[in-house]
Amino acid sequence: MINRRQFAVASTTLLGSTLTHLDQVALAESRSLSEKRLVELGLNALARAPDQSYFSDGHRGASMISAHMMCADNSLDDVTAARIVELFDLNWASSKLCKPFPSADPIEDAAERVGKALAESNGVLREVGHDAIFAMHAIKGFRMMPETATADRVDGVCRLIRAIKPWRDEEPSADVDPPPFADTVAASRFVLNEASDAIDRFSGYGQGFAGHMLTFGQSLVEMAAMGDVEWAESCRTAFRKYVTVTRKGPQSGERKIKDHSVSDLRPNDAKYWQARGDKTLGIGHVFKYPYAYYDLISRANDAELEAKLDAKAWQLF
Repeated sequence: MINRRQFAVASTTLLGSTLTHLDQVALAESRSLSEKRLVELGLNALARAPDQSYFSDGHRGASMISAHMMCADNSLDDVTAARIVELFDLNWASSKLCKPFPSADPIEDAAERVGKALAESNGVLREVGHDAIFAMHAIKGFRMMPETATADRVDGVCRLIRAIKPWRDEEPSADVDPPPFADTVAASRFVLNEASDAIDRFSGYGQGFAGHMLTFGQSLVEMAAMGDVEWAESCRTAFRKYVTVTRKGPQSGERKIKDHSVSDLRPNDAKYWQARGDKTLGIGHVFKYPYAYYDLISRANDAELEAKLDAKAWQLF
């Protein structure tokens, strides 16, 4: 199992196409992820998303923060981290979405403003839980880099959260009763078991439901773990609604999607990111899914559950 610990890993720009070259460049031109560059780029994107393509660009912003955390929490080696940073440099880092914000003094209540914007949903299920997913990433990012919590960024993030639209907002089933999100172990196991069932249920229909079970559920566990139990629990009804929808499985007429090919490669290996190619990031699920997956696996501390999920994780990744 991948252990969570903080560490400094090298990042780089202008990397070559082979793992050997990646290793050489990572050693020669390293820039520590402790600078949190991807976090700042992600916050810029989240804050700017409501003025562009709010849903897709919000994904891109959250994915950069997810990628940083995946590297920082899971002891990914320099070559893997370097390849991940390269993919952002090749695709989004220089775009308008990520450009710097004007310098300004940070505000002291950035996290509180984001949390309160999230709580305004009052149990409504909004676009697969992305109000919670984006809020968690922003709160975590502002706390990691308090100097970035300027009024412009915080306002942009709050507008993004409020822009997320209601989606399949049906009454939750009475038997959908997740543990308290502050019970990290039990809540993580609940989310992982639901994701495992969803992988099987949606085989042949794409794995968006399973992937978002991970990201939505993990965002609530993560908020509670940060001490923001009230904001996490404000999303309990919405999450119960999402579990209810997911348990119903594919609906009549739903589009079939070809399954991924079976593979032993996983996102904690540089070979996985090399094999993906330079232009296969989509809107960022390739980073958000594995970050949530590895985070929940670590918190759940259940070897049997981890083995069960790893055997089918190729369908997600």
